[in-house]
Amino acid sequence: MANKLWDKGYDEDARIDAFTVGHDRELDLQLAPFDILGTIAHTTMLQSVGLLSKEDLDVLLPELKSLYSLVCEGGFEIEPDVEDVHSQVELMLTRKLGEVGKKVHTGRSRNDQVLVDLKLYARARIEKTVHEVESLFVTLQEASEKFKDVLIPGYTHLQVAMPSSFGLWFGAYAESLCDDVIMLKAAWDVVNRNPLGSAAGYGSSAPLDRTLTTKLLGFDDLDYNSVFAQMTRGKMERAVAFAYSSIAETIGRLAYDGCLYSSQNFGFIKLPDALTTGSSIMPHKKNPDVFELVRAHCNKIQGVPNTIRLVTGNLPSGYFRDMQILKEVFFPLFDEMDSCLDIVEYAIKGMEVKTDIMSDPKYKLAFSVEKVNDLVAEGVPFRDAYRRVAASITDGSFDHSGKLSHTHEGSIGNLCNDRIASRMERLLSGFRFGKVSDAIDALVK
Repeated sequence: MANKLWDKGYDEDARIDAFTVGHDRELDLQLAPFDILGTIAHTTMLQSVGLLSKEDLDVLLPELKSLYSLVCEGGFEIEPDVEDVHSQVELMLTRKLGEVGKKVHTGRSRNDQVLVDLKLYARARIEKTVHEVESLFVTLQEASEKFKDVLIPGYTHLQVAMPSSFGLWFGAYAESLCDDVIMLKAAWDVVNRNPLGSAAGYGSSAPLDRTLTTKLLGFDDLDYNSVFAQMTRGKMERAVAFAYSSIAETIGRLAYDGCLYSSQNFGFIKLPDALTTGSSIMPHKKNPDVFELVRAHCNKIQGVPNTIRLVTGNLPSGYFRDMQILKEVFFPLFDEMDSCLDIVEYAIKGMEVKTDIMSDPKYKLAFSVEKVNDLVAEGVPFRDAYRRVAASITDGSFDHSGKLSHTHEGSIGNLCNDRIASRMERLLSGFRFGKVSDAIDALVK
């Protein structure tokens, strides 16, 4: 095995090689575009500080951009005897350009190289997820407005409690996504700092310009302390996973409601036949497998931060090979979450809502608080009104018109969806995706 950046000329044990490389070759394909972007920025910086000649840079940049295009077109591969994406990129440069290809690793280590790759990768994936969340948010708000006058029973302890509405139900999950975006923004802020130049975790005697690579890659700031930069491995992944677990909690709970509300015992919503599955033995079955699988995926996602903690929780400062395992836990998180967001939005758009739910006599007692408030409005002290209504429930004489007068902010009659939408707009504007896009475009064009 000669195609390793740390090759020292001796033969390796094939079994050790297979074990230590693990799944890196497959997983590193996802890092390939970001490894090349980091190398473009790094070599540009090397030339600016005199560690690379203008002539060398002039041949390196076109080839790196060509490799970037190859990755984007799906033609990039990590060869079977090559350890990882870093080795593959350097190998391809050396094959094409000769000795100049060997100069790109000056002033960096695979430790800061994989760190910058991971941060660029996570940054791109967070941006995609933010757009998915925004799309679902809009769909939920639209459903909230469309069905704002359709009443459903609200529950506490899974017992009928007070009147709610589909406007409140859909709107609640929309507003919950605002909190999730706050978590995503916190993860973005952790991700969007540059570790490049920290080398193996102790900096370099080379006169690197880390501020320049920060600007070139569109980062907001640096991870300044070299030891700390290395310590962000694992911590960064966990911060991102916490944000995704927050989304998963929102979506998983919505999915649970979807399972409950679509059952015959509730019958509040109906999924189109195409979004359900059948039974091999019961001809009548139309199962909400979409929501059940979303619920399971979201429960799994909520366990990811703890899995990351278990891998890295007992490590001292410095780099350790344990961190390689994080890719296996971290990378699947993004597709799993995005697919859940996408399918839930699709299901909501196809969902049928029952409009006469509260006319069922079994929900009559949900209006007991309305009756109490009616009496209070007539001047009856609340506690006396409560007792009178309780007595009427006990003796079977309770009745109510079913009319509601909810006016306070966030109630059935005043959903405040416009204010919630304004909050989401403010939160989304904080990501400054345009700055990142402009920086990447400048690197590859």
